[in-house]
Amino acid sequence: MVDIVAVKTKQQKRAFIDFPHELYRDDPNYVPELYLSQKELLDERKNPFFQHSKADLFLAMRHGQVVGRIAAIRNNNYNTYAGDEVGFFGFFDLIDDYEVAEALLDRVKSWIKGEGLSAIYGPANFTTNDTAGVLVDGFDRPPVVMMAYNKPYYPRFLEKYGFVSKMNLLAYLMTEDSVSRRTLELSGKLEDRLRAKGVSIRQVNLKKFDQEVDHILHIYKEAWKDNWGFVPPTEAEFRHLATGLKMIINPEYAFIAESEGEAVAFSLAIPDINVIQRTISRGRLFPFGIFKLLLGKNKIKRIRIITLGVLESHRRMGVEGVFYAKTIQAGLKNGVTEAEASWILETNEMMNKGLLSLNADPYKRYRIYELSLA
Repeated sequence: MVDIVAVKTKQQKRAFIDFPHELYRDDPNYVPELYLSQKELLDERKNPFFQHSKADLFLAMRHGQVVGRIAAIRNNNYNTYAGDEVGFFGFFDLIDDYEVAEALLDRVKSWIKGEGLSAIYGPANFTTNDTAGVLVDGFDRPPVVMMAYNKPYYPRFLEKYGFVSKMNLLAYLMTEDSVSRRTLELSGKLEDRLRAKGVSIRQVNLKKFDQEVDHILHIYKEAWKDNWGFVPPTEAEFRHLATGLKMIINPEYAFIAESEGEAVAFSLAIPDINVIQRTISRGRLFPFGIFKLLLGKNKIKRIRIITLGVLESHRRMGVEGVFYAKTIQAGLKNGVTEAEASWILETNEMMNKGLLSLNADPYKRYRIYELSLA
């Protein structure tokens, strides 16, 4: 017998956050989320998502023990932008027991039907601008920062329930041994051609952080507007995310392309702090975790190319390739041995082709699922 309980109290919310630590305790690839960041993410007073949308959290209980968790989500901004009437599920974790999965998904389906919505997408925590997707291929390695990780039975349970694939998301791995050095060398000539066309590339200036965030938000909204699943973040959401990343941004891995004094493209890679988070007990920064993070962030040998955007007017000029090359070259100079580019829509031919030209390996696959309620 499985009971589904709505999260209402501080104790229940703590149990919701802590459940993955118990579930994955013996999994060598599991990386605990930082407790404070998860607490803030779920706080309706602190997360700007709740200024326009809503979500309820649920725990699955059996004999007084937590055996699963899930969130039912209504993203009003997504539905308005996409012209859809869908709900989302997220924060989906559970023991290896289909009865638990069925009970959790039944509760979400009931909640989303009650909102008058016609389909369920997921997982997304809370939006596709956050951690999204179920890992379906690539369970042999730990996730990089802000990427999902789950047990192999998750996709099987979702498909048994009736969910079907909506979109696959790819993660590419580049190593110091595998990356195409010839392509990196050719990127220098490509950058010369860009300069001849009036396009220059510079590092992000952290001393003008707010101004740089403005540039990046404008490009992000325009460059991603036609991508599947995209929902433009509000300024409050984007600044909240940017502020959270500021502490770990290395300007050597962050670039803006300009033409005639206007920002036309950007690229951002960040150190994979999951390397350190794996050593922080239960994601608690205090009293000792914070020192591990601050002292170790500059020694990390893996980076994630987390986002890239180019305005339509400056596509097919090679800007993306130069961004990738400059990031990889900076990483090699700093002793980085691996870089992951993620996530990339499987339908994004330009990005996939560019990464394959660098000899990048599509080593992980994530999936957004859909369930029709019609």
